[in-house]
Amino acid sequence: MLLSVPAASKRARKQTLSPSAAKLRLLKRLRCTLKFEKQAWQSGAQLVAGVDEVGRGSLFGPVVAAAVILDPAYRVRGLRDSKLLLPERREILAVRIREHAIAWAIAAVDAARIDQINIYQASRVAMREAVLQLRPSADYLLIDALRLDCELPQKGIIHGDALSASIAAASILAKVERDRMIREWDPVFPLYGLASNKGYSTPRHLAALREYGPSPLHRQSFAPVWTNPVPQDVLAFMLEEKPEEVIDEIAAETGQATA
Repeated sequence: MLLSVPAASKRARKQTLSPSAAKLRLLKRLRCTLKFEKQAWQSGAQLVAGVDEVGRGSLFGPVVAAAVILDPAYRVRGLRDSKLLLPERREILAVRIREHAIAWAIAAVDAARIDQINIYQASRVAMREAVLQLRPSADYLLIDALRLDCELPQKGIIHGDALSASIAAASILAKVERDRMIREWDPVFPLYGLASNKGYSTPRHLAALREYGPSPLHRQSFAPVWTNPVPQDVLAFMLEEKPEEVIDEIAAETGQATA
């Protein structure tokens, strides 16, 4: 049956997806397996680590990375890209990963360092640091679409957190840890709704930036922050000590690593 022009146009508009929605639909179709881990094991590797980062697109706070060496003898069921999981499910899986993995580690690079070296390089630094913290050390890396500056053999996998169980495990640990960090900053900077938006560009967050300007922990090199017409507010307690000492003290209290 032929559709009328208005009906056809309406259906076409309905089927048009935003880039983010299209990507989410694609990720949901991908299967998270041990295919890449098995290939590495067959090549002679024994301790294969999945590596991933979260917070790359956030306007606030650190980028956080994790590295995980899964135990081939124990299957953590339900692993998939952390973006596709409900928060409650991520928390449950994070506990299982930490309990049953051969090794896991988390590292972070703060907003000031991100502004210095850019978010791409900061992500690589955080991921490399997580890998170097693994005990026992990995002998092969599976990484979500990046290559790290280290001597270990490694394989970059596009959409790796949706395809590799090890990378998915890393994305879950990193996501759970970063969300915890941002929630702890929410009462310090209550204007931005950080507990709900985790620092991302939600309408409420952008509106708060326009009205109040950025906090000291916003990423000043990100356009929605540096193009803001309101000058950055400096907290009173930060005027009493050197900024570096204050950031280090806050980092120690919240468990946030600094770079």
